[in-house]
Amino acid sequence: MSENTGADPATAAVAEKAAALSVPAAMKSGLQRRLLLLLLAPLALFALISIYFDYEAAGNAALQQDQQLRRLAPLLADSVLAPGRSADDIPVMLLAPPVEEFLKARAGFAGYRVSDADGRFLGGDAWISMVVPTTREPEFHSMEENGVTYRVVVQRVKTAAGELILQLADGSDARQQWVRSVVVKVLLPNLILVLAAALAVNWAVTRALRPLLALKEAVERRSPRDLSAIDPQSTPGEVRPLVASLNRLFALVNDQAEGQRRFVADAAHQLRTPLAGLQAQVEAWAQAALAPAAGRQLTLSADRIMALRSATRRTSQLANQLLALSRADASQMAGQPVHRVDLKDLCESVLALHLDAASAKGIDLGLEVRFAQVSGHEWLLRELLGNLVDNAVKYTAPGGTVTIRCGPLEAQGAAGEEQVFLEVEDDGPGIPAAERARVLERFYRVPGTGGEGNGLGLAIADEIARAHGAQLTLEAAVSRNGAACGLRVRLVMRSPV
Repeated sequence: MSENTGADPATAAVAEKAAALSVPAAMKSGLQRRLLLLLLAPLALFALISIYFDYEAAGNAALQQDQQLRRLAPLLADSVLAPGRSADDIPVMLLAPPVEEFLKARAGFAGYRVSDADGRFLGGDAWISMVVPTTREPEFHSMEENGVTYRVVVQRVKTAAGELILQLADGSDARQQWVRSVVVKVLLPNLILVLAAALAVNWAVTRALRPLLALKEAVERRSPRDLSAIDPQSTPGEVRPLVASLNRLFALVNDQAEGQRRFVADAAHQLRTPLAGLQAQVEAWAQAALAPAAGRQLTLSADRIMALRSATRRTSQLANQLLALSRADASQMAGQPVHRVDLKDLCESVLALHLDAASAKGIDLGLEVRFAQVSGHEWLLRELLGNLVDNAVKYTAPGGTVTIRCGPLEAQGAAGEEQVFLEVEDDGPGIPAAERARVLERFYRVPGTGGEGNGLGLAIADEIARAHGAQLTLEAAVSRNGAACGLRVRLVMRSPV
C-alpha cells in the first residue's frame, strides 16, 4: 500500500523558527546563573570591603596598643627603685599603678622582663625572649608563646639600679587576632548570608521565570500547523516584544502557507476538467482498440492506448487527491461547523462505490458494521474511508478479502467518554512495521510496491483524522489461524453526547 503525510515546508520552517525563539531550559539556567552572579557579586564585594575595613580597624587598634606600650615603658623604668643586693639579684621594684593595672587586666596574656645591660635575666617573666636593643629608643617586635602571639616593646634605660633592658609584652595584639576575628565575625556571617541569598534568589528567579517557561512550553506543545497568535497579555511585559515578533512571524508564514494551499487547490481544480475530458477520450479509444472487430492490426496501438489510459487515470487521480488533501487541511477545518455522521450509512455507501472494482479482481469486499455516530465532516470522512478502501482493493491480490467495519468501542477514552471506531482490513501484502510511520508522509511509497498509486491515499486519510482530533493507526491484520497477514487501518473517535 502507499501512503503519505508530511508537514507543509512553510509550517515546518515556522516550527523551527518558533523553537529557536522559544526559551529552552538552557536559557532558564543561563538567566539563573546571570542573576545569581549579578546579585551575589555585590554581596561578595561588600564582604571584601568589610574585611578591608576590619583589617584597618585592627591596624588602628594595634597602633594604639603600641602607643600604650610606649607610654608604659618609662613607667616600668620608674618602677625600679634600687639595685639588688648583688649583681645577679633582681632590682627592688614597685610597679607603677598604670603598669600594675595593665598586667592585671591582661592576666595570662601580658608580662614584663628585666635584664641587665648584657641581656642577662634579672627578674619578671623568663618566657619573654631576650632582644638586645641597639639604641635607647623603644623597639617593637613580636613573639609567639604557647600559641599566643605577643607584641613586645623593649628599651634600654638608665634606672636607679643602673642601666637595664626592660621588656613589656602584650598578647592582645589586634593584628595578631585579626585572622580569627575575620573568620568568626566577617567570613562566616557573610558566607551564611551569601548562601541564604543564593537560595532566596534561586527561588525568586524560578518564580519570576515561570511565565517565560509557560510560554516556552506553549510554543513547544504547538502543532506545526498551529499558527494562531499568542496572547501577549498572558506574558510578562519584558517578553511582549518577543511575543509580538512571534505573532508577526506566525502571521507571515500563515499567509504564505495559505497562499500555497490556495495554489494547490486552484491548480488541482483547474486540472480536473481537462483531465476528465482526456480520460474520457482515452477510455473510448481503449474500448475501440479492444473490440473484437478491430483485428490484429490494432494490437500495437491497443498496447499504447492502454498505457496512455493508465497514465491519464493516474494523473486524474493525483489531481483529485491533491484537491482533497488541500481541502482536508486540519488547520483549515478547525473552525468549520461539524455535524452528526452515521458511520454505518457511510460504510454502506462507500462499499457500493467500490464493489465493481473489487468484483473485477475477485476480491470479497465485505461489511461488518454496527450503529455508530460521530461529530465531524461527512464529506471528509467519506474521502478518508474511500481512500482506505481504494488502497485495500488496489493492493490486495485477486481472490483476497477486504472488510469494512465500524461500531462502538467497549473501552472508554482517557476522559471516560464513549468511543467509536472505523476501520478497513485486508489480507494483502501489508506494510512492514518499520515503514508504517513513513507511509503517512506525502508522496512516499514503500520500496518495491507495484500499482499506480501516488503515495497520497494514507496521507489524505491521516490529514482528515487529525482534522477530527483523532489518529490513524496501522497494524498487521490477524488471520483466522492467528497469523499476521495484510493490514488493518483504524480510526478511533469520540462518540457525540
